[in-house]
Amino acid sequence: MSLTHEFRPGLEFDVVALERHLGAHLPAFKGPLRVTQFPGGQSNPTYRLEGPGVNYVLRRKPPGTLLPSAHAIEREFRVMQALATHTQFPVAQPLLLCEDVAVIGTAFYVMQYMEGRVFWDPCLPELPREQRRPVFAAMVQTLAQLHSIDYRAIGLADFGRPEGYVARQIARWSKQYTVDAQTAGAVPDMERLIDWLPRHAPAEEPAPTLLHGDYRLDNMMFDPHSVRVLGVLDWELSTIGDPLADFAYNLMIYRISSDGVRGLGGVDVKAIGLPDEREYIEAYCAHRGLSGLPDLHYYLTYCLFRLAGICHGIAGRVQRGTAVSPQAKKYAAQVGPLSALAWRTAQGD
Repeated sequence: MSLTHEFRPGLEFDVVALERHLGAHLPAFKGPLRVTQFPGGQSNPTYRLEGPGVNYVLRRKPPGTLLPSAHAIEREFRVMQALATHTQFPVAQPLLLCEDVAVIGTAFYVMQYMEGRVFWDPCLPELPREQRRPVFAAMVQTLAQLHSIDYRAIGLADFGRPEGYVARQIARWSKQYTVDAQTAGAVPDMERLIDWLPRHAPAEEPAPTLLHGDYRLDNMMFDPHSVRVLGVLDWELSTIGDPLADFAYNLMIYRISSDGVRGLGGVDVKAIGLPDEREYIEAYCAHRGLSGLPDLHYYLTYCLFRLAGICHGIAGRVQRGTAVSPQAKKYAAQVGPLSALAWRTAQGD
């Protein structure tokens, strides 16, 4: 994550105005300020702020017209603040929230800068074989830790509507698909899933927990010299809801092709030193004291549908010229393969 570059076109802002704001609201800050942009992030642009003896990270809403509930950096700030204040969960310390769009053009927040490793490829080619399994062990243990937190005790009782989370998500992404189809085009498998998912919902939901909403390996930062998790990143989609949905989204890594969105589909995971899907599921169950995960194939179908919907939305932004990442076209191209995989999963593949 230390690889930054100058502003991408359309994502510039007034650095002097930001410098004045930080000087007035962050006691430790002193200018002059240098700002560079991180390459990752499909949704909320993220920047490194460097001053004399201080480093921060800034996340902001993208410019332009946005959906009312999208790019919720205020929610990111709130959940990170709750976790940093009341738990030992690994998260960057949030420092400042600014909802005044007059400062840099959009709302933003500033958080602690952490120096660590982000693993972009789940095959972990940069690590020796014996160090790969511990990374996955840390990933699943950290997710189980999140799902075991009493969200009411840390001030997040009103952070989301616990009941009916998956049903609402399906309805939301179905509606969003219809909107994006006007620019991104229709996808037959998505339309089959929109019909199938509500009709096959499990009869009962697990007890609700705090959810990350986008929990995957490249949204984690590890210690530079060990597999200790320094921080879980990108809390934009966090809420209260069904923990099996959160886990299934993380588990998708085993199903998604390595040729598209980063995944392990088609990879001999044992050969490269990683746990297989069954072992990963068993590890999550062990950490949470569960005997099994009923209806897991339904949750995997839903999560693949949701990811396809996210990519479909990116495809729409590509067509409208508002995509913020140079990788946007790559993700947009995955709508067909992901929706086809979701449909096969629904049929028991």
